[in-house]
Amino acid sequence: MSLLRFSSFMRIRSYRALRPQPDLAAQIASVPYDVVNTAECRALVEGNPLSMLRVARADLEFPDDTDPYSDAVYARAKENFQKLISAGHLVRESAPSLYIYQQQMGAHIQTGVAALCHVEDYDNNLIKKHEKTRKDKEDDRVRHTGTLSANPGPVFLTYRDQPEIDTIVAAAIASEPLCSFTASDGIRHTVWRITAPETLVAAFRAVPAVYIADGHHRAASAARVARDRRAANPGHTGEEDYNWFLTVLFPAKQLRILPYNRLIADLNGRTARQFLGELGRAGAITPAASPAPATPGSVHFFVEGQWHALALNPSPGADPVSRLDVSLLQDKVLAVLLGIDDPRTSKRIDFVGGIRGTKYLEEAVNSGRATVAFSLHPVTIEQLMAISDAGQIMPPKSTWFEPKLRDGLFMHQF
Repeated sequence: MSLLRFSSFMRIRSYRALRPQPDLAAQIASVPYDVVNTAECRALVEGNPLSMLRVARADLEFPDDTDPYSDAVYARAKENFQKLISAGHLVRESAPSLYIYQQQMGAHIQTGVAALCHVEDYDNNLIKKHEKTRKDKEDDRVRHTGTLSANPGPVFLTYRDQPEIDTIVAAAIASEPLCSFTASDGIRHTVWRITAPETLVAAFRAVPAVYIADGHHRAASAARVARDRRAANPGHTGEEDYNWFLTVLFPAKQLRILPYNRLIADLNGRTARQFLGELGRAGAITPAASPAPATPGSVHFFVEGQWHALALNPSPGADPVSRLDVSLLQDKVLAVLLGIDDPRTSKRIDFVGGIRGTKYLEEAVNSGRATVAFSLHPVTIEQLMAISDAGQIMPPKSTWFEPKLRDGLFMHQF
């Protein structure tokens, strides 16, 4: 039995990445599979046969009435993946390495370590969660990951800052990068390879736990695939490649969380005047100085062409989840007043990442696609970690991290 099992410290591991030829990185790397719909996928890959979206979202190559979870879609994903490999567009490293992955979006820069993490650390909560997964989405990624025997994109992890890790990373990015490009959305992506990773691997042993920032479905599906492979392998040791999954680990202070706003289809049978009158029971309503709240405790909403501010105060002694603005909005307004008891399944609510801005909310209401929009103050990284440490779960769609990690830059095959 391997001594690495039942570990009480954070493990990362170097690996032989499957990565693009440097001059093809910009064409191959793609946005995550779950931030774009099928029509947006098609627009992004137009004229680009090498995009990893053709692997991560092979449904884009099928007619609109195709079941995205059909056998044919997963088979096409594998076919497209193998084409990239056989054509030499993707190459396998000759020796295990780690990678430094830096993103720049305007003035914001975040720099993380691309490495493998162990599924047992996920199962044992050394990799902490703050979100429940949806079965249909998890099942999809289980089939996709198992079909490819690969992680095309990483799970986005964060940890409380460690000066020793910062020092190692700073030294690594002083060297020549493996590849660097600016994507069509203006975000710059730069990758460095660390061919002597032992010092960095050892430094992560001082990290008591890491936190999933984004990618709960990827992490959960990796753990399920590992369990399936373990059950089918009588000689399982825990060290096989299928026990490890692709991640990028960022120091917490570098991360930026944007709000996850809400669009509501209707006012549950009320006129706007009735809605405003009843909403006043949840908290004080005042004219909003701006569409986006400047501080927690205030939720701004747009109805009939005007922005208003709603003060929502938590009860004394409320737990970390109940104190979140998104929880207060759900408990005091969406459930009680608008009849949206389960935002995970309701068809009357739509979630809008903060990257789209508040103008998008106004346009949705003004066009009739929604009746009221809610603009929230973003959750902080400290709140996310406190909730994860307490073993609690955030309401769905509470955080939107930006910039998003690109798929296809340093993939893990197993």
